[in-house]
Amino acid sequence: MARFDGFVPGRHLIDAFGDGGFRFAEMSHRGSILATPGGIRIWPVTSFAGLTLESLQPVLDEAEAIDFLILGIGHEIAFLPASLRDPLRAAGITVEAMATPAAARTYNVLVGEERRVAAALIAVE
Repeated sequence: MARFDGFVPGRHLIDAFGDGGFRFAEMSHRGSILATPGGIRIWPVTSFAGLTLESLQPVLDEAEAIDFLILGIGHEIAFLPASLRDPLRAAGITVEAMATPAAARTYNVLVGEERRVAAALIAVE
C-alpha cells in the first residue's frame, strides 16, 4: 500500500479508519483528512478545539460542488458553533457533525449514492 503524500485527486471511499489514520485509494495516511469532490488531502486538524473556518476553506473553495459537509470530530460529540456553521450555510452547504467512525461510514454511503458531499475527518485511535 502506497503512502499518501498530501493530495490525491478524485472521489474515493474511505476503506478503513482508526489507529490514528485512514486508508483510501490504495493509500494510507496517519492523521486527519479532508475529502472533497476534487480529492482527498491531508488536514492538519487534530481535535474539535482546533477546528477553524480557515481549516475548512477547501470546502468553501469547492462550494459549488458540495451540498453536504460531514464533519467527523473524533470520538466526542459537540455542537458546531455559528462562527463555523453560518459561513458554510451561506455558501449553500449543510453541515452535520458526528463522531469520526459514523462520519466516515456516512460519507461512504453518500458518495455511493453520488451525492454532492465532502468530509472533514479528525483521525481517531
